[in-house]
Amino acid sequence: MKFKMLAYAIGLAPAALTISFAPTQAQVPLSSYMDSKGFIDVQALTCAQLANTYQEDADYLAAWYSGWYNGLAQKHFAHVTRAKSGEHQVIVYCKAHPELKVIQAIEVLFKNEK
Repeated sequence: MKFKMLAYAIGLAPAALTISFAPTQAQVPLSSYMDSKGFIDVQALTCAQLANTYQEDADYLAAWYSGWYNGLAQKHFAHVTRAKSGEHQVIVYCKAHPELKVIQAIEVLFKNEK
């Protein structure tokens, strides 16, 4: 049930991540967060790290998170309007909580929608 609710609400994440952050430092490529084997631990990625990457990298991550949550819920579709409507919430929350992991920020927003 939790995964279905996450997938339902994850529509807000892809669009949310496509809004530009106002960086406080120079932006870095997403590859800066890769391990020695070329992988990024998306469950450990913080809001601050996401905010510090390039827009196209944030877009890529948005698609990944959406697919991840929808896959967990066994959903095979996306709700574009819902995705766009939640984008601002994720960005604002991540800016206010840069120490959180992106997945924690998304989860908090899901819980607040109940």
